[in-house]
Amino acid sequence: MDRISSFNDLHDVKLKTVRQAISPECYRRSVTLALLWYAFDLVLYLAAIAGIFLSQGAGFKLFFGLLAGCAVAVMFVWAHDAAHGALFNSKRVAEILGTFFMLPSLNMYRLWSHGHNKVHHGFTSFTPIDWIWRPLTPAEYAAKTPFKRFVYRLERSPYTCALHYLLRVWWAGMVRFKPEPNFRERHLFSLSKLLTLVFFVAYSVLAYRYAGGFIGVIAVVLLPFLVFNYFIALFVFLHHTHPDIPFFDKRQEWSSTIGQVYCSTIVRCSALSEILIHNILIHIPHHVDNRIPFYHLKKAYLGLKREYGQYIHEYRFSFSVVRGIFKRCQLYDYENKMWYSFREAAVLSPNPVLNRAT
Repeated sequence: MDRISSFNDLHDVKLKTVRQAISPECYRRSVTLALLWYAFDLVLYLAAIAGIFLSQGAGFKLFFGLLAGCAVAVMFVWAHDAAHGALFNSKRVAEILGTFFMLPSLNMYRLWSHGHNKVHHGFTSFTPIDWIWRPLTPAEYAAKTPFKRFVYRLERSPYTCALHYLLRVWWAGMVRFKPEPNFRERHLFSLSKLLTLVFFVAYSVLAYRYAGGFIGVIAVVLLPFLVFNYFIALFVFLHHTHPDIPFFDKRQEWSSTIGQVYCSTIVRCSALSEILIHNILIHIPHHVDNRIPFYHLKKAYLGLKREYGQYIHEYRFSFSVVRGIFKRCQLYDYENKMWYSFREAAVLSPNPVLNRAT
């Protein structure tokens, strides 16, 4: 990783100035390429589902259910780009195809895109608004009930981080989300919820009848849903959490450019992995301008690195590195911009709750 300069250097830099480092070719859309990837992702998913319906024995069905979950995560990434308007000029085409691709993850396209596009991308790492993966302070953690502290610890583990997306985004942010009565898209949100519910019930009945009863429902519907939750939670955590990346709770300290450039990451994987996950971990160019299609993110990243490399957090993916980030980034001091592990917070604090929790 190059030397990282202070995020304060970016405070008064306009995001449109940063975008000038990206070549115009990176904005060119190819409907053919988008549809080819759509077909590829769909074939992967349908092949895994076919494996569940055709195989005998719970072990094989669960194995294909895991594969289906991986495909669901990839399909979601495609739908994510469609929701940003990065793949098609037509919003209607993007919504129809994106909605269909989000159904196996039981996500609601309208609800998800509303929160993700306006909240997360609008205020990345400014925690009073962008609450995704907001770390607790030691004092906030100590004030929680024992059960809520336990859940928070599970969320901050590389093995059980799926709980964060499941509880904070899917359940609270979509299933239970209720817009204001005068909100313009209220009826569309309700329709999105209803469509997802109908898909879940119908798909479950189909799996129960033709894929082996309850084990079929688990393999076709529930297991892919849980696998998706794991991958999306892990990806989003790695997108914006790192020992050198700050979070902000004061508006005067934060700026959009800081959030999109300094508080996002580049996580490199094998060439095959990057292709299969549609470059989702090459995340900074996506945050600098979410109109860039996923198949141009690498090229856009090279332009940003030439001009702003000193502000870019980049590393190579390995599970040991991921474990280290989860272990380090557990509690946060917003005033001093410092991360603490649970153990470090207990040593530094006289609070008996923190000491008992380690």
